[in-house]
Amino acid sequence: MSTTQQVPETAFEFYSDAVLAVAFLGTAIVAAKRMSSSRSHEGAETTVVTAFYSLILLTASLRTVWFVVPGTVWSPYYTPHAVMAFDADRPEWAMQFLEIVLLGFGSLCLFSIFILILVYWADILKKYFYPGARRSKPMVTFLVLVGVLLVIQILNATLFLFRDYSTEGMMLVNSITLSFVSVVCVCEITIFSHRFRTVLKTLGDINQVSTESQVKRIVWITVAGNLFFFTRAFLEVILAILMVLYWHRNGTVAEAFSHPLWDAYILLKHWSELIILGLMLYILQSRFTSGVGGAAGEIGGSKQGYQKVPDTDRGNGGLVAEETSLSV
Repeated sequence: MSTTQQVPETAFEFYSDAVLAVAFLGTAIVAAKRMSSSRSHEGAETTVVTAFYSLILLTASLRTVWFVVPGTVWSPYYTPHAVMAFDADRPEWAMQFLEIVLLGFGSLCLFSIFILILVYWADILKKYFYPGARRSKPMVTFLVLVGVLLVIQILNATLFLFRDYSTEGMMLVNSITLSFVSVVCVCEITIFSHRFRTVLKTLGDINQVSTESQVKRIVWITVAGNLFFFTRAFLEVILAILMVLYWHRNGTVAEAFSHPLWDAYILLKHWSELIILGLMLYILQSRFTSGVGGAAGEIGGSKQGYQKVPDTDRGNGGLVAEETSLSV
């Protein structure tokens, strides 16, 4: 449909946004309470858990703000349409710019949760597969990776403000970036999960203890994470393809997004986010204590998630006495 056929948000969109706002607000409140409670404890595990709760809180809060504000405040139209920066005839450009930035930073916080998980998993696995290798601090690696994504967000906003492209261009850059990061996360989660299960089974045999429950938790995180990132990658790739095709054909993406299509994208995208945030809150709260480790040991590899391997468990060419076993 053409731009003149676009209409403000429908009643369905208004009420569905209200439900999502309440759901994200509830998630933010739970995360804030958990974060406040975790900060009352000391230790390395507390630092990791607090970091996860902080990212969940930021993600849910940013999403809540976006859904609480009516769609007509952000733009006269609910579906995307192109606006250039500092367009005197289109004063809504500023709110559309703010909306895209808000959504981008919300996605950045959400993806940072899994980036933090992967960074800690990589550090733990490096310890076991390359015991003599020098390891960087996981939090430093995490900040560098998130910093790269932040720079992309800032560069994207800057190019828009310099009128290199319209809001359509900003959306396209975000879609390509998120689809790429989603694919990388799927690959890394799958690889690390397989290696983690191998380590757990081996160390379970060494210690003569069952690690079945820990292996199941790793599989659970893997399946949940991969389903989320598969869904996100699919949505973002479809969005990017539609934008490129319609822009190349018509010079605008206005015809690419009917209300039903855009509604489906919003609902799938944000309900999948709520599900994964809820699962993360559950994992962090559950305190899986089948061994020594807790929730942070399961996803972050805290020091309390390690258990000493006695000298008698050493084998020829096997793990040395000072190696530790991961209780997930």
